[in-house]
Amino acid sequence: MLTPEQRREKIKDVLRVASGNFLEQYDFFVFAYYARYIATTFFPSSDPFASLMATFATFAAGFLMRPLGAFFLGAFIDKHGRRIGLIVTLSIMAIGTVTIALTPGYATLGVVAPFVVVVGRLLQGFSAGVELGGVSIYLAEIATPGNKGFYCSWQSASQQVAVILASLLGFILSLALPPESMLAFGWRIPFIIGCLIIPLIMFFRTSLKETEVFASQKTHPTGPEIFRLVRDNWYIILLGAMMSTLTTTCFYLSTAYTPTYGKEVLHLAERDALLVAICVGASNFCWLPIGGALSDRVGRRPVLLTLSVLAILTPYLALMWLVSAPSFPRLLIVELYFSFIFGVYNGAMIPLLTEIMPFKVRTSGFSIAFALATAIFGGMTPAVATYLVHATGDRASPALWLSLAALLALIAVVLLRKYDPAYAKERGDLAYAG
Repeated sequence: MLTPEQRREKIKDVLRVASGNFLEQYDFFVFAYYARYIATTFFPSSDPFASLMATFATFAAGFLMRPLGAFFLGAFIDKHGRRIGLIVTLSIMAIGTVTIALTPGYATLGVVAPFVVVVGRLLQGFSAGVELGGVSIYLAEIATPGNKGFYCSWQSASQQVAVILASLLGFILSLALPPESMLAFGWRIPFIIGCLIIPLIMFFRTSLKETEVFASQKTHPTGPEIFRLVRDNWYIILLGAMMSTLTTTCFYLSTAYTPTYGKEVLHLAERDALLVAICVGASNFCWLPIGGALSDRVGRRPVLLTLSVLAILTPYLALMWLVSAPSFPRLLIVELYFSFIFGVYNGAMIPLLTEIMPFKVRTSGFSIAFALATAIFGGMTPAVATYLVHATGDRASPALWLSLAALLALIAVVLLRKYDPAYAKERGDLAYAG
């Protein structure tokens, strides 16, 4: 049992390490929520669909950089330590954020403007490739015995605070500013707020201590050794990526894509869609620790198998019901249902992903697996959903993308059975933290 002083210190560590993850997701969601304004500012076109797709392609480009960030920055963290790695990733992320916030539009810089914005997104994506993995591994290594799922859930919970703040700012700005003011300067306000938060989060990160698990290791692998271990464990990393597709796709479908879906597809008021996003963030924040704690009690795989099946069978039916009579209450109900799937599934998945990776490449393996899933599925979700609706005319078609991700996740969870810590005797060559 922890003493009251130890418990307070654990809480402080969780807040310090999760704060950077909050900033990463805040920046990503601000970009997604203001996609229409960014499209007009940096990618002007006579075709609104082409302009919006260019913006979502830029949004997705950041995710395509995540595997590179996971590979190189993950190796850096596995060799030099969790603490210094989290400080480096935050620094790179900050540069990308400032770049997007301060770059003049196409009308001022011409083709240079979208180029600079893309570079900013690539820097954000490069750092984000290892941010989630670094935070999750840190939390797993400081967790008390039997509570790893609960501890790891706060990594994702910090992201939901970012969703709530980004959505709330959008809701307030939609009330305070007319569309022409939002286009001229209003959309930059949330980005500038993100820039102002950076020094505080940097202070939190620099006050972190190295985890005892990492510090207790007498030797740490060299760069070539890490790359070799990653190569040798490609099968586990691939299954980890497949398992992660459901959580990344469901998350970005129910959060980043919601404002665009509500306004452009369902023709609801923008503030209604943003209000739904606020509610989804709050709902996610509640379900994540529940999912993590539940997996600590009943096991990771039973939770993951159940939620995967639900995500295969029900999303299309849910969206069909929504598009048959679009309204704010129906959009809220459907998105809260997706929030339940995401929160409980992710709460169980993140700790399992930390457990199945060999210790020496724990950050690299976790980050590469999750980055691949995010790059191929999660980050592409707004663009794919927009394309599916445009190409098929079926406003419920984005659900098919989610169900495909869930099918891949189900296959992975089944195949990962022998690597589950519940069957540790079958995987004695893979070390995992308590």
